[in-house]
Amino acid sequence: MRVRKAVIPAAGWGTRFLPATKAQPKEMLPLVDKPIIQYVVEEAVASGIEDILIITGRGKRAIEDHFDRQLELEMVLSHRSDEMLETVRQIGDMADIHFIRQKEQLGLGHAIYQARRHVGDEPFAVLLGDEVFVGEKPCLKQLIDVHAKTGGSVVAVRPVPLEEVRRYGVVDPEPVGERLSRAVDLVEKPAVDEAPSNLAIVGRYILDPAIFHVLAGLPPGRNGEIQLTDGMRVLNRYSPVYAYEPAARRYDVGEKLGYIQATIELALARPDLAERLEAYLSALRLQRNSLVRTGDL
Repeated sequence: MRVRKAVIPAAGWGTRFLPATKAQPKEMLPLVDKPIIQYVVEEAVASGIEDILIITGRGKRAIEDHFDRQLELEMVLSHRSDEMLETVRQIGDMADIHFIRQKEQLGLGHAIYQARRHVGDEPFAVLLGDEVFVGEKPCLKQLIDVHAKTGGSVVAVRPVPLEEVRRYGVVDPEPVGERLSRAVDLVEKPAVDEAPSNLAIVGRYILDPAIFHVLAGLPPGRNGEIQLTDGMRVLNRYSPVYAYEPAARRYDVGEKLGYIQATIELALARPDLAERLEAYLSALRLQRNSLVRTGDL
């Protein structure tokens, strides 16, 4: 069955970016001139997704407003810039976008469970709202293609330094093809000495709808939360889960350094900004080197 629907969990507090996220969702922080969540939605649409459900929470109304029409702004732009008017209008027309609130933050698995009635009995995509992927072929489309060939659930993975495995769900892989492994096991945030590998799950999934039945009876796991990785571990016993390393640049924009890296690299990819930004970065590097030589830094 073709993957038509996607779920984007966006109910977190964004505490790593306080105080910037005290009054605005972290998903609305800008990368150059677009909010993070718009990059995620655009990836889904470019991958052939037609229907998107965004899981929000209290204080996330700005996300809904962003994907809604704003007629007053459109009226102003109609007299100033046809190009910008079209850009603004396209935001709300990219796909059928729906919203539901996660009233309690009880873990990623709990958030995904909120989508059960909307998704129904068909495979669906999950895109975490704090990870951005850039590549010639959309990351999610690569996973959809793997799903079409294997028929199983698929998670995107990346090798990470062993000391960082405790931050991720980790796969015990059995290689079955180029960049592709069958998941022998999946473990949520293992200690370094308990990790089956350093292959971390990184924010993109294609899931069999049977995951909802698993999540319905799943007890709390790490940090007392319903963990999606724990649910996939159970699902894997009777419905195969595959791990695929996509050919794409990943930015963990839920971390400050990843956010800064994404902002710089995405700006350097823009023809209207690249030349001036490169000149600025070169001058900044020369200035820093000069200060180091003189002992002023």
